[in-house]
Amino acid sequence: MENLKKVKETILELIYPSKCPFCGEIVSAGKKHSTEHNGICKACREKLPYIGEVRCMCCGKPLTDPAEEYCYDCTRQKHLFADGRSLWVHKDAVENAVYAMKYQNRRIYGQTFGKEMAEHFLSYLWERKITLIVPVPLHSRRKRKRGFNQAEIVAKVLSENTGIAMDAGAVKRIKATSPQKELGDKGRKRNIKGAFAVQKNVKGENIVLIDDIYTTGSTLDEAARVLKKAGAENVYFLTVSIGQGI
Repeated sequence: MENLKKVKETILELIYPSKCPFCGEIVSAGKKHSTEHNGICKACREKLPYIGEVRCMCCGKPLTDPAEEYCYDCTRQKHLFADGRSLWVHKDAVENAVYAMKYQNRRIYGQTFGKEMAEHFLSYLWERKITLIVPVPLHSRRKRKRGFNQAEIVAKVLSENTGIAMDAGAVKRIKATSPQKELGDKGRKRNIKGAFAVQKNVKGENIVLIDDIYTTGSTLDEAARVLKKAGAENVYFLTVSIGQGI
C-alpha cells in the first residue's frame, strides 16, 4: 500500500507539478538536489518577511523598537488568548498567497503553511504544553460556498507534523457574520460577538487556535472566550500572517 501511495504521488507530481505559493515557479519536490523546502523555492524563502525575535509579547507582531514589549494595539486592549505567533508579515507575496488559497481554491498552499508552522513553532507548542489544535471555523454556509475551511487545512497539516491532536469540530460558528476585513475595530467586536459555540469537552485543555490572518485579534478573542468559559486551561493562537506592529 505504501509503494502504491508513492507511485500515485509521483504520477500526480508529473501531471500537476508543485508550484511555490509565492512566485508560482515549479519546484522540484523530492529530488536529491531540490532547491525547495516545504514547497517554497529558495529564492522566495530568502525574501519572505519571517517574523523574528523583536515582536510583541502578546500578539507576536514584529516591532521596530527592540526596547518595546508590546505593540500599540496590545497596550490598548486586554486579549482573551494568552499569546500567539505568526509566520510572516501580511504583505506582498505573502498576502497574495494567503488570498489565493482562500479565494482561488489554492488549498494545496495549506500544506506549505502547515509544515512551516510545525517547523518554526514546535518548541512554542511544547513550551505551552498544547494538547489540542483547533482551527477557527467558518459558518456552514460560507464553507459550502468556498468548499473548504483554509484554517482547517493548515491545522490538519500542523497536527500531522507535530503529533498533537486536531479537532475541527471542537468549536462551531453558529452566527453568520459579515467579513471582518470590511469593519473597524469596534465593528469587528460587535460582528463576532456570539459567533461561536463549543461542541466538546475542553476542560483542562491547552488549546492553540489556527487561522490564516491576524488583524486585530477580535475573532481569536471571541473563540478564546467561549473555550475558556467551557473550561479550557489556556488558549493560544498561530496564524500564517499578521500585520506590521508599531
